[in-house]
Amino acid sequence: MLSSGVKLGNRYRLDERIASGGMGDVWRGTDEVLGRTVAVKSLLPALLDDPDFAERFRGEARTMATINHPGVVDIYDFGSDQQIAFLVMEYVEGDALSATLNRVGRLTSARTMALVAQAADALHAAHLEGIVHRDVKPGNLLVRPNGTLVLTDFGIARSDLVAQLTAAGSVLGTASYISPEQATGAVATPSSDVYALGVVAYQCLSGRRPFEGDNPLDIALRHVRDTPRALPADIPSQVRAVVERAMAKDPADRWPSAAALAGVTRQLKAQLSQAARSVGQASPVSAVPGRVSPVSAAPASPAPGRASVVSAVPVAPGRARVPSPATALPPQVSRSPVAPQPFHPPAPRPQAGWSPVAAVPPASARPGRPPMSAPPPRPSRFGRGLLILLLAVLVVTCFGMVSSVWHEAYTGSSGRPVQSTGMSGELRHDGRDDSDRTSYRQLQLPSTGDDETTTSEGRQTR
Repeated sequence: MLSSGVKLGNRYRLDERIASGGMGDVWRGTDEVLGRTVAVKSLLPALLDDPDFAERFRGEARTMATINHPGVVDIYDFGSDQQIAFLVMEYVEGDALSATLNRVGRLTSARTMALVAQAADALHAAHLEGIVHRDVKPGNLLVRPNGTLVLTDFGIARSDLVAQLTAAGSVLGTASYISPEQATGAVATPSSDVYALGVVAYQCLSGRRPFEGDNPLDIALRHVRDTPRALPADIPSQVRAVVERAMAKDPADRWPSAAALAGVTRQLKAQLSQAARSVGQASPVSAVPGRVSPVSAAPASPAPGRASVVSAVPVAPGRARVPSPATALPPQVSRSPVAPQPFHPPAPRPQAGWSPVAAVPPASARPGRPPMSAPPPRPSRFGRGLLILLLAVLVVTCFGMVSSVWHEAYTGSSGRPVQSTGMSGELRHDGRDDSDRTSYRQLQLPSTGDDETTTSEGRQTR
């Protein structure tokens, strides 16, 4: 009997048992050579009594190691001796899907389709290598924290599972996912894995297995002869059709391959996700008419940017264009949220920074609006211009009058400049001008012909 601390192959130390099944146990262990965490699957000692079983297990492990797919657990090593056979695999952080279903009961249709698509991709990769899983069930589907799925435990349950269902140590859960052809002793095929994955999808959507019974054999036979209970009414019809086809009794009526199942479930997942996003966006869109009420309830002088934002709403243009509450709303918009609230719009030009789009109503609202009060500023500008012109004329007139008076004073009545006689400065007692002054004197010069004398005025500077 294996226990914690046992070392297998002189390399793999068993640390903790993390799962148990009809074929053996799964341990979290440590690769002491590479220093990494691994998963170790050990077979029950009773199964080693069949010499062919251990050899088939070895060949299955060797074939699994050739699968290179992110949805298939990696196989690191295989070992066996007289007492035990074991597989060393990649250790996957996360929970088995069975643990998730035990915790939450049901999954959404979109989530179920996403997981089924990933599992079908992994099965298709195995089928391309000629490997049939034969034991697809929630316990063998590991889901990482990021939502990606990994398929594990290939080749443990074989086509002769029905002969072992009543044997001691067989697991009830394995019979719950067996295909009808396996239950009747036929060889398992890739279509058998498609059926089992359909049963997994059924359980995710309904929260229960399709068939229950008193023992594993009874459950296996129900897969052959009984029709499963209907899925809940809230499951979309497209999802229901996909699951029902995967669980068809006749393999020819199922999806032709795991790849076909992966494609249709992935497409359904995308459609369901898009529908969920549309429903999430529908509530704000349907509430757009109600936005008039918060706008009308805003303060009388709102922020300049708010009018621009509201006027940009394309669903109901003209709802937020108000200089007048009586004409701002189009006829198709309900007035009930606006009428009881007094609305005091800002002046037509309260702020220079307002967007012209917010100030000008849309074309649909213009016919019912009174003429805008843009003309009043024009008379005021004309009046200011006239006033400036009158002031300019007045200034020119005054300037002309002052110039005329000054000119008369300077030239006198005869039109000649007035001559100044006398000295510009004080005379000293000795009869001479001041040294820093300029004086004028009158000279009488004799005429050359007549007795007349000519008077000349000159300036003398001392």
